Amino acid sequence: MEEKIIYEYCLLRYVADIEREEFINVGLMMMSKRYRWMRCELHIDEKRISSLFSHPDIERLRIQLSLFTRNDVPFPDLTVEERYRWLAAIKSAIIQTSPSHPGILLLPSPISRKEATDSLDEKFTALFNRLIL
Repeated sequence: MEEKIIYEYCLLRYVADIEREEFINVGLMMMSKRYRWMRCELHIDEKRISSLFSHPDIERLRIQLSLFTRNDVPFPDLTVEERYRWLAAIKSAIIQTSPSHPGILLLPSPISRKEATDSLDEKFTALFNRLIL
């Protein structure tokens, strides 16, 4: 028997010029509703950003991205999935999110909460290394 762990993830993108719609991936956000688990990590590669955009506002980028990783967010009573949806909502700003992508981890059943969250952390790290770094 297998345990299915369903998750969703989206990429955080820096869009230096909204009209041109060119972007660079700068973060990853992932959530599992069932396990009430959410993680977001950022990577601002200033050298890469400066090579792609002529006048990037790195300080503004840092400030706006920090909103994705803060614990003192508005509406602290939101569930994990509500917070994820609120943060992942499509915006017209210098920070944009990709469409949300679903995924499934299949693990031998039964599993503990710790095994589930450890597996989610491993998947997050693999996605982060492939899509952001």
